[in-house]
Amino acid sequence: MDEKTGLLAGPDGIARCFWHGNLPDYLHYHDHEWGRPVTDDRRLFEKICLEGFQSGLSWLTILRKRENFREAFAGFDIDKIAAFTDEDVERLLGNAGIIRHRSKIVSTINNATRAREMADEAGSLAAWFWKFEPGPDERPGIVDLAHLRANPSTAVSVRISKELKKRGWSFVGPTTVYAFMQAMGLVNDHLEGCVCREQVEAERNAFKRPK
Repeated sequence: MDEKTGLLAGPDGIARCFWHGNLPDYLHYHDHEWGRPVTDDRRLFEKICLEGFQSGLSWLTILRKRENFREAFAGFDIDKIAAFTDEDVERLLGNAGIIRHRSKIVSTINNATRAREMADEAGSLAAWFWKFEPGPDERPGIVDLAHLRANPSTAVSVRISKELKKRGWSFVGPTTVYAFMQAMGLVNDHLEGCVCREQVEAERNAFKRPK
């Protein structure tokens, strides 16, 4: 990794954000998912739940268990998870393929109920989250390594976190929320010089924001 730019050449010799470390599954996630705008409620709910499970761990750990999580949590169908019972909690605690953390499991079930309430109110979960998309005046002129290191959360992620907590969500602190925003395309935090930065920006420019 170039310590100044934060860029790392991939196996193809092309510069990308450093954090994938050229691990094949992480590289694929960087190139094809991270930062590309999402409106699908199920994917949005899945991501914010998995970010909660990541707390204290690395995203790579969660990414490599993501299919196990999807199987365990009914494909992150919001209504199905909201109907989970204490028996489901015990079932999940016995599942070695996921992170067996009782508070995070219970939080996911609770958050499904809260997500349904928000989706019913706003028309969709996507419409609720995308209304917080930062404006140009809330974004840096250049996204470089120094900026990302200095800003693990932002004023916008603090606002979203406070609103979610007010609505009864848990495991949604400002840093967790900002990681969600970065991944789901509410911001483009691919580093300046990364091959994906212009691609993601083009997708965001063409993207139809949910209403």
